[in-house]
Amino acid sequence: YVLAASLYNARHLSSLLRAVHFQDHATCFATANGLRVTVEDAKCIQANAFIQAEIFQEFAVQEESVTFRINLSVLLDCLTIFGTSSLPGTSTALRMCYRGYGYPLMLFLEEGGVVTVCKINTQEPDELLDFDFCSTKVVNKIILQSEGLREAFAELDMTSEVLQITMSPDKPYFRLSTFGNAGSAHLDYPKDSDLMEAFHCNQTQTNRYKISLLKPSTKALALSCKVSIRTDAQGFLSLQYMIRNEDGQICFVEYYCCPDEDITEAEL
Repeated sequence: YVLAASLYNARHLSSLLRAVHFQDHATCFATANGLRVTVEDAKCIQANAFIQAEIFQEFAVQEESVTFRINLSVLLDCLTIFGTSSLPGTSTALRMCYRGYGYPLMLFLEEGGVVTVCKINTQEPDELLDFDFCSTKVVNKIILQSEGLREAFAELDMTSEVLQITMSPDKPYFRLSTFGNAGSAHLDYPKDSDLMEAFHCNQTQTNRYKISLLKPSTKALALSCKVSIRTDAQGFLSLQYMIRNEDGQICFVEYYCCPDEDITEAEL
């Protein structure tokens, strides 16, 4: 096998994959560091789930990198074949094997002595978007406790087509705005807010993002404890969610989103 991995609790993997499941197909990359699962839509948004090698009980990659495309809906159905809510004290053990190009991904799932074997066809991987989002190009960065953003999404008017994000070294520091049927709504977070873990803003930026593109990321937000919100000079948005599983292990889900049309000064 070019890839072999084992997990004593398949739920660790399925809950992370659900956080990026907004399209049927995903591209999987395996390297010695772990597994990355990437989902894209309309060349405007990309989601990456990172599952570090240490989270697996066994993780062996025989080539420098192994890449394949897979139907994520089918993979999730297989991972939860014994049901999503297992009884306390029981978990579904997983062994995942892949022989290489053209072969199916094999899943061996075991719970309570019952073993199920699934074969999922793999496909030629797609060319993925390169958002070229590197830390050296980041203009503004905020780390927020996730509950702060969850409250914001609950309070703001989601009939709005766009979410406007303002990040600034001066007031309002961090502002989320929507423009929905009921009018405009703004939510401000001071930089010394209890929810703010880190605040590094170098210049004032206001960008709009289509809410339809951001909606999928709320799945990851629901699972996460912290979120890093970063923008680069072009206004590209990176939302990095830190997710702690039941065993206290840390994984990351990252969303990249391109900004909506340029806003004129008059609109601001």
